[in-house]
Amino acid sequence: MYTDDDPYLAEIRRIALGFPEATEVEAWGRPTFRAKKMFGIYSGSMSQRLSLEFLPDHGELEALRQDPRFYVPQYSGAFGWLALDLTAEEPDLAEIAELLESSFRRVAFKRMIAALDASPRTP
Repeated sequence: MYTDDDPYLAEIRRIALGFPEATEVEAWGRPTFRAKKMFGIYSGSMSQRLSLEFLPDHGELEALRQDPRFYVPQYSGAFGWLALDLTAEEPDLAEIAELLESSFRRVAFKRMIAALDASPRTP
């Protein structure tokens, strides 16, 4: 369902794996990024919509739903996930970093969040 040279995958991988103790696990034919649990899923292929699925911050959920670049993904959407359509416009890596960080904070252990808070930020 993907190849390592998919557009934006290298940047998303770099951001996601930059979080403390984050790992990548291939599941359902897609790269998933995990702390204690999944916090990001790279979806699609060139024949489908390229997207990044994530767990949004509760306070930002309604604003994100109003943005046409975001949609409720087919399977994970039932569990509160949203997806950013990476083909809608040129993705903003700083925005992707913020979305992944919020998602990471929702699932990570306290020690991981403490390590994140103690580290310098680089999108």
